[in-house]
Amino acid sequence: MTRTPPGAPGAPQTEFGDESIDFGFRTVRRADKSELVRDVFDSVASRYDLMNDLMSGGVHRLWKSAMIDWMAPQPHQTLVDLAGGTGDISLRFLRTGGGQAVITDINEAMLAAGRQRHEFTSLGGRVRWCVGNAESLPFETASADRMTIAFGLRNVTDREAAIAEAHRVLKPGGRFLCLEFSQVNSAMLARAYDAWSFNVLPRLGQLVAGDGDSYRYLVESIRTFPAPEVLADMFAGAGFAQVRVRRLSAGIACIHSGWKLD
Repeated sequence: MTRTPPGAPGAPQTEFGDESIDFGFRTVRRADKSELVRDVFDSVASRYDLMNDLMSGGVHRLWKSAMIDWMAPQPHQTLVDLAGGTGDISLRFLRTGGGQAVITDINEAMLAAGRQRHEFTSLGGRVRWCVGNAESLPFETASADRMTIAFGLRNVTDREAAIAEAHRVLKPGGRFLCLEFSQVNSAMLARAYDAWSFNVLPRLGQLVAGDGDSYRYLVESIRTFPAPEVLADMFAGAGFAQVRVRRLSAGIACIHSGWKLD
């Protein structure tokens, strides 16, 4: 998948210098990004799960299942699900043998939409909901067995801080898995994927969620996200060992996995 080169139409600009950060193809003040992201998900929360199915043809379910299968949940494990939104990952974790899950998200509207899902009613005290910033988590050091983030890391302002927080909160022997959109490794597929992403998805977002601009940002944020090799280096830099990458659907998505050994 090609990235928009700096200086090209639609490419991020650098008017704010060192205080700038990407927000899709725009550049904004670093201090403003979390509020802009919050506005996006406030707008789409009520239609988020439906739009995921429509945008991916349901394939996102297979990707999430692949991450859970790789994790192999166990009854004694506690999961902290970062940017957990409406709880898709935690629900799969609990249904496939996990013990307890804490769904944390910076966006209260997303958590509120998740609480309304009838699938959680039978899980009782095995699930908790927590408003929290992935860059500064409200959890004790070495308190979780597993941590996940699915399609959320690209929306975090300081990704390295979020990965470092995951390492801090995990127990020794704990594991962090990140599922995120990535770079298509077929030129023909990349062209079709770009056409679908930029031409169809914003219109679909406008029709279904009443907000085409938010889905345009979400598409752009995929294109500005680090390459798999760069993200793997960020895992290693935070202290994770045995870092592995699995590419899914010709690279449309990737799972990164790392272990906290001590």
